Amino acid sequence: METFLQDLIRATLALFIVVDPLGNIPIMISLTRHLSEEERRRAFNTASVVAFAIAIVVVLGGQQLLNLFGIGMHSFMIAGGILLVFLSIKILLYGEWTETATAREEVGAVPIAFPLLVGPGAITTLMVFHQTSGIAVTVVSVLIVMSLIRVIFRFIDSIYRILGRMGSDVVARLMAIFIASIAVEFIVEGIRHSFL
Repeated sequence: METFLQDLIRATLALFIVVDPLGNIPIMISLTRHLSEEERRRAFNTASVVAFAIAIVVVLGGQQLLNLFGIGMHSFMIAGGILLVFLSIKILLYGEWTETATAREEVGAVPIAFPLLVGPGAITTLMVFHQTSGIAVTVVSVLIVMSLIRVIFRFIDSIYRILGRMGSDVVARLMAIFIASIAVEFIVEGIRHSFL
């Protein structure tokens, strides 16, 4: 039980850091600024549902996809770690994703749910934790993080007023450092099992 809780805390923190809903608040507000209050609420509801669905599909079917292409988990850890390093560098340099808004009815699914919330970094993190900590830990961590995202969506305007643009940028760049650290762990672990 103690190991489960430790793994759960580690997986939840890693996933929350990679998803970075607080750092992405200015982008989400910008993407939905042209929507009415009702449309915005629907967009955030859509984003929550789609992000959760993608995350669960990755957890349940990610390994089968790797097997289909003959990709080993440790190779995926190395590749995913490198991808996370580039993601963290992009956030450190620009302070955000540079996505553009799409049609009103699609903005919740793309780009908010994917790739803003569940993008390459989150997918890599989920697949790695599925292998290292098990499906139960990974699914529960997804439930916790997605619940936190729902709360953030509910109070997004208030949080943005508190953080401001500068505060959100600081949070995003701070999270980028943690993302880079997680990436290095993935790369080192992958190399250690593949070549040592």
